Amino acid sequence: MLKLSGEALKGNHDYGIDFSVVRNLVFEIKKAVELGVELALVIGGGNIFRGINTANNIGIDRITGDNMGMLATVINGLALQKSLESSGIKSKVVSAIEMNKVTEFFDVEKVEKYFSEKSVVIFVAGTGNPFFSTDTAAALRASEIKADVIMKATKVDGVYSADPIKFPNAVFYPELNYERALNEKLNVMDLTAISLCMENKIPILVFNMNKEDNIKKAVSGETVGTVIRG
Repeated sequence: MLKLSGEALKGNHDYGIDFSVVRNLVFEIKKAVELGVELALVIGGGNIFRGINTANNIGIDRITGDNMGMLATVINGLALQKSLESSGIKSKVVSAIEMNKVTEFFDVEKVEKYFSEKSVVIFVAGTGNPFFSTDTAAALRASEIKADVIMKATKVDGVYSADPIKFPNAVFYPELNYERALNEKLNVMDLTAISLCMENKIPILVFNMNKEDNIKKAVSGETVGTVIRG
């Protein structure tokens, strides 16, 4: 399971989708797919609408804001799907919200069929419910499809004691356990997501998506980023 933030798709723009970034991302994903792995993606929507943060600023209630954020992930998922297919990679967009004319509706058996057909599955619309992040959606879907690992793509090399961009002396952690990540609130994923991973014994790999071949290395089991496990 590869977890991507929506912000990763905006490149240097303030918002929206930078298709040069999407093309580069697809190029890296293709290297992993060509290894024969079954790959699922969960994509956020923060490049289009940042849920509660934006909603509060414009007077929209939390539930409406979260629903808007979930719809933003659908836009990103469709953009990613078309870019994957343009590169010769079969893919399916699967939504937690029914919208049959646009995407498939989530069903575990259907998803397993897509994997057997060598398709990349892109999960969108979060969990389908407000108050849950796309991190939690990634943990939930990973649990349902029995994923081997959640790979969380970030802009830094892994998990640090503090934000390494703001604090150059922050300590890098090559490996952590779930309890420490929870107790120290290290911003790996939100607490619900980490708890789900801990309960279902799904390792979390946090790595830098901007480094060439890192996705391929991650699915190959090479040492990259920070691993969180029991």
